[in-house]
Amino acid sequence: MRPSAVKVDVRNLDGEKVDTVELPSEIFEVSVNSGLMHQALVRQMSNARRGSHKTKTRAEKRGGGAKPWRQKGTGRARHGSRRSPIWVGGGKAHGPVVRGHGKRMPRQMRQAAMRCALSEKAARAQIVIVDEMNLNEPKTKKMASILATLAPQALSSLLVLPDSNDAVEKSVRNLPSANTLRASYLNIRDLMSHDAVVLPLASLDVIRSHLGRRV
Repeated sequence: MRPSAVKVDVRNLDGEKVDTVELPSEIFEVSVNSGLMHQALVRQMSNARRGSHKTKTRAEKRGGGAKPWRQKGTGRARHGSRRSPIWVGGGKAHGPVVRGHGKRMPRQMRQAAMRCALSEKAARAQIVIVDEMNLNEPKTKKMASILATLAPQALSSLLVLPDSNDAVEKSVRNLPSANTLRASYLNIRDLMSHDAVVLPLASLDVIRSHLGRRV
């Protein structure tokens, strides 16, 4: 049986309705699992950490092969190496080491979290469908006007493009409340950090091919 679909308006860059399109319920109308979305967000944030902090232990410092002075008879405390942590220039005791902060999560769970995020956006009427998103040349002022027309109530907008578009990307680059993203790179962090998601029809096809359930 073919899953039901939600019909939404398709608008042009002037905000006028030009058509309607069906959003598949298997992507845009699933039960929202906030715990799964949080787990996917934590995974993405953790994987973005570099974890490159490192200090040298006494075994990694140069020198220290010879005993600083003889064991007895000097009146000073005994020492065996200049690489000791209590010496200036010595190794660091219990210091940070290189470690991986990455977390693993099955692909099906990541895709399910994405469906939850898109469904939440759809339920809040924060998804805007446009017929196409093309500009002849980069124009930040024009792009700001377009986004204000398509999503007037949104404090921030995410423009999801089907592929590379220099004119559109450069037009959005200087807008502090908007960002662009390829549809194939859509992720939970960007979805949750923007109020409105602007989807051209071509981007909707890409999302459907990535997140639609295969039977």
